[in-house]
Amino acid sequence: MKKIFLSILLFVTFCSVKAQNAEEVGLVSRFGIAGGFSPVIVFPNLTPINNELQQLGISEFSTSGMLNFGGSGYAYIMLVDNLRIGGIGFGGTISRSKIINGFSNEINYNYGVGGLTIEYSLPFINKVAVSIGTIIGAGSSSIEVYKNKSDFSWDGVWGETSTQNISRKMSNTFFTIAPTLNADFPVTRFMALRLGIGYVYSFNDRWKADNDQSLTNVPSDLNSKSFFIQTGIYFGFFAL
Repeated sequence: MKKIFLSILLFVTFCSVKAQNAEEVGLVSRFGIAGGFSPVIVFPNLTPINNELQQLGISEFSTSGMLNFGGSGYAYIMLVDNLRIGGIGFGGTISRSKIINGFSNEINYNYGVGGLTIEYSLPFINKVAVSIGTIIGAGSSSIEVYKNKSDFSWDGVWGETSTQNISRKMSNTFFTIAPTLNADFPVTRFMALRLGIGYVYSFNDRWKADNDQSLTNVPSDLNSKSFFIQTGIYFGFFAL
């Protein structure tokens, strides 16, 4: 993971330097307002879940990244040079399923983060807005486990007392501070592309099950911390 982080950091730096010598195609500047679509790739630690899936005979979740979708935006506040404030939110789900002994088994993993963004655009880099900042907000990750054999009926659900059907949801809600490094590349005066990296620090390792019941014996390495890669397309007004 550290190699990925360093590789992207070097790529962003290289592109920023090159952009200063390239022909100007637009403006990403020290004041303006923008918002847009932000696909994000997160890399949560799924090893504890994959260990359980392996025991069940279900294919494991990929550890090469989980695609989240969302949106973000910002505005330069003008009270402090090069400082912009905005917001971001993204989330996604991955799923595995398999029929075992006549039962349909399904495992879902959900992950999402949202919050306030504070970014400072480096004034000595021109034509590309390279910013350092942070996301201050909250997030959640959850695991859904389903096992059932047939369709359900209204009366059957309410009168069910003993069954092999399983429906469980385990969740972790957390506060986060996520440092970020982003680069916005101009396409026109009204559109820019974003590439960035960051890391979600989660401050709460307590998990709950079903109707907010405490979940014990959770593996110590099952947490909501995650490195992430942010991309995006922004529309707005960018001016010098």
